[in-house]
Amino acid sequence: MLTISLHKPEFLSLSHYGFRNFHKFSRTPSSWTIRAMNSYSGSFETRKKEELSIQVPATSIYSSDTQRLADADLRFDRLQVPEKELMHERKVEFGQFVAREAVIDEEYWTAAWLRAESHWEGINDRYVDNHKRKFAEQEFHAIKRRRTSLHGQKCRCIIMVRKEDKHVKRTVLKGVVGTLDLSVRCLLHEETFPGERVKAPLFCSIHGIGPNRYGYVANLCVAKSARRQGIATNMLHFAIESVKSNGIEHAYVHVHRNNTPAQKLYEKMGFEIVEAASSQLVEEQTYLLCCKA
Repeated sequence: MLTISLHKPEFLSLSHYGFRNFHKFSRTPSSWTIRAMNSYSGSFETRKKEELSIQVPATSIYSSDTQRLADADLRFDRLQVPEKELMHERKVEFGQFVAREAVIDEEYWTAAWLRAESHWEGINDRYVDNHKRKFAEQEFHAIKRRRTSLHGQKCRCIIMVRKEDKHVKRTVLKGVVGTLDLSVRCLLHEETFPGERVKAPLFCSIHGIGPNRYGYVANLCVAKSARRQGIATNMLHFAIESVKSNGIEHAYVHVHRNNTPAQKLYEKMGFEIVEAASSQLVEEQTYLLCCKA
């Protein structure tokens, strides 16, 4: 039997600048333990245990998002998806990690929680746990909505997971260490770069074909426990290669002007500042970067 103690994880991104339960929430603010059967061997796992780090803030007030999250029947103790079940999924392996698209709701939720930790990183507020929970709930549903193709736009939630270990049965929460969104979008009529402020056209391109398509990267986050191991670099490499495989020539990303570490990472991956967009983004203190795939 695999015993998993639940506490809150520590996540860290390059910066919270520019970045936007697996279970029904308990009303009782007490600690608790989940015991999970090893579903692979049919026996109880006693050789190795892992501490699962997540804390669900207790509250007596339920929002509609919280109720919808509860209705999703997500499981905190769900084990990582076996690699044999992902044989046909496109992925990139490096070291002890694998970059691929998220495939189950628990992975979407973990990505959402990772982004919540990133967004509220370094902010001291007595209600910060509630803010994170609310942010994660909203982001979870937003990720699910963005997966649906709309007007030629498609969005994929890319995650970085730890490789399987035959001696350790990891939960999804413990396995996912990084995330980003990769969208395929279309430039509007007369646009030369995403978000360009042009006079609203009578017609726009919504068919998602031809040279107007581009890739867009957002919400890049890495868990604190996995920093400085090439996670962000390899997720970006996976994203760029995915763009290229779809016959798309350019990928874009927005980054805050004060986020020097992120800018250096993107520059290392071949991204360059779109100078024509700089004057339009002064108020937002943001740069638009482009990489030719």
